[in-house]
Amino acid sequence: MTTTMLDIILTIVALLVTILFARYYFWRRRIRNVNNKHVVVTGGSSGIGKCVAIIAAKYGAHVTIIARDLQKLEIARNEIIHACKNKDVQRVEYLSLDVGGDYKTVEKALSDVEKTMGPIYMLVNCAGTAICGKIEDTSVADLKKMININFLGSYYCTKAVVQRMKASQEGIIVLTSSQAALLGIFGYSAYCSTKFALRGLAESIAMELAPYNISVTLSLPPDTDTPGFAIEELSKPLETKLISETSALVRPEAVANKLFKDALAGKFFSTVGMEGFMLTVLCAGMSPFSSIAELVVQSALVGLFRLVSACYLVHFQRIIRNCIKTRDKNKKSE
Repeated sequence: MTTTMLDIILTIVALLVTILFARYYFWRRRIRNVNNKHVVVTGGSSGIGKCVAIIAAKYGAHVTIIARDLQKLEIARNEIIHACKNKDVQRVEYLSLDVGGDYKTVEKALSDVEKTMGPIYMLVNCAGTAICGKIEDTSVADLKKMININFLGSYYCTKAVVQRMKASQEGIIVLTSSQAALLGIFGYSAYCSTKFALRGLAESIAMELAPYNISVTLSLPPDTDTPGFAIEELSKPLETKLISETSALVRPEAVANKLFKDALAGKFFSTVGMEGFMLTVLCAGMSPFSSIAELVVQSALVGLFRLVSACYLVHFQRIIRNCIKTRDKNKKSE
């Protein structure tokens, strides 16, 4: 083994030790408590949203779930009630609402919910959808649908609750985005655009709300095994499927559990797995940081992770070129 290789290995080991040390000693933050407080979850009838609502119930919170399908909401509500820490005290309600529709309707609905369930302490925006396709194949209707649900739905709900949170000088807001908010992916031109927008929203309101003791968490889940993902698979181009297959499919319970714990700890980024961590380090830029230790680790690892990411990008480009070659061969043989 050459001296250069040995130096590289020792450097990597030192960085890993630094990460573990920092996580154990410095990343411990004051954990907030949602017991007997009101947690609202959009997209709460299925997938990550329903899992978050169940976790909130286990922590003793009063829970309101929001979605459009009444039948799914009723089924989800029963599951959440079953998970309650104290069934005699906790309340669980549901609301059928199009969060990306008319803002005035959203504002009134959330105001009415607070009158019956109490002030909203934690808002978890999980409503979202993905329709895949190259830019020329994506209809304007599908683009507008994703803008309305993925971006405006989170924007409207957050706008509707922040004034009362600021008045009470406390609160937690979670925006559920995607790892697709940190890199552009073939076949996700419209979807990535809406998820990138959520990152901009999260960073902006984090700066606006910090003086009022309101924390903002941006959840960046990878491909997650939800009903929405199954629908998404139907519209994926081959290139997108092959790129997605380079990462493992994650259970929604794992994403929800990490999201909830990170939000209670006041962390800005919430990720699952090494790839998510690597992407947040690479794309941290001017994003908020939760501790000095986190800042040091990001600064130390960004160069190494950039080299690793270049390997991923080369691999993705190879996938795309191979798909084009295969299509060209098939056309010639017809």
